[in-house]
Amino acid sequence: MKFLDYAKIYVKSGNGGAGCVSFRREKFIEFGGPDGGDGGRGGDVVIECVQNLNTLLDYRYQQHFKAGTGVHGMGKNRHGANGKDIVLKVPMGTQIMDEDEQEILFDFTKAGERIVLAKGGNGGFGNAYFKGPANQAPRHANPGQPGIEMTVILRLKLIADAGLVGLPNAGKSTFLAATSRAKPKIADYPFTTLKPQLGVVAVDGEEFVLADLPGLIEGAADGIGLGSQFLAHVERCNVLIHLVDGTQEDPQAAYRMIRRELRHYGEGLIDKPEVIALNKCDAMSAEEIEEKAKAIARSARKSRKAIHVISGQTGQGITEMLRDAIGPIRARRAEEAFENRESHAPTPAEGWRP
Repeated sequence: MKFLDYAKIYVKSGNGGAGCVSFRREKFIEFGGPDGGDGGRGGDVVIECVQNLNTLLDYRYQQHFKAGTGVHGMGKNRHGANGKDIVLKVPMGTQIMDEDEQEILFDFTKAGERIVLAKGGNGGFGNAYFKGPANQAPRHANPGQPGIEMTVILRLKLIADAGLVGLPNAGKSTFLAATSRAKPKIADYPFTTLKPQLGVVAVDGEEFVLADLPGLIEGAADGIGLGSQFLAHVERCNVLIHLVDGTQEDPQAAYRMIRRELRHYGEGLIDKPEVIALNKCDAMSAEEIEEKAKAIARSARKSRKAIHVISGQTGQGITEMLRDAIGPIRARRAEEAFENRESHAPTPAEGWRP
């Protein structure tokens, strides 16, 4: 399945049906009177968040969506039928933004959430609605109200517990394949990952979702390279797993460069919990591992982060690193569970008063 995390669509709710001008004319009925029915209501444009989607590919080949128009009223007090609603399904993590991308209209974070993006127009009243003692034969009816039309932006930010960041060819895809059942493309050249990959990782009986993002290069926060358009997916992660290729000449400079890009991008990425791993230790000597791990530790000494020495190829040190990564995830889950209990807690009954 192809991955698409950005789409621009045009939506229009249905117009309301017009009211009817009609009079009852039957044999042997002396005073018929007005009997024009009301028009039906226009259909709504509804957006629903569903569980089994992880891409906006459905909106690549169709960008215009229009709800049904209400049926016009008819004689004999027959009201028109309401227009058919149209339901657009989006994956969890989708943001609905205005056309200028200046305002977030809604942010879907849970499956089952629904919003009415564009409400259908009301149907017009028929002439039977206006009859009364002062106006016993009204000869006018209301037209239906027009629907709402707008252009909105759909932007998907994947909801994952942890995100893999690092330079191209740092071993992120190999790490994802070693820790989950995901099957990302693995090759010995940079930028083999062209789209985010998700995998479910298990450690000590607990599971969390891990996202493998395309490699970042210098200037990624300014739009350079493939990773720039996917940095938004890191915003929802509870912890960052920073892989550093130990076989390169200066892993300390590589670590600093990725941290600069995260700081420059903003959105709180630099403040997220981070787990640092020196990868590809199976291709290094013990002296090289010690020297390069100390160099990275000097750059991360302010945060007092431990440097894990791992190998995605052999599995060395991966379990210990995952145990370190699941700590912030477990803490965040506990906070969400507490917030849910507080929101669903019954309010205390007010004491009896005479």
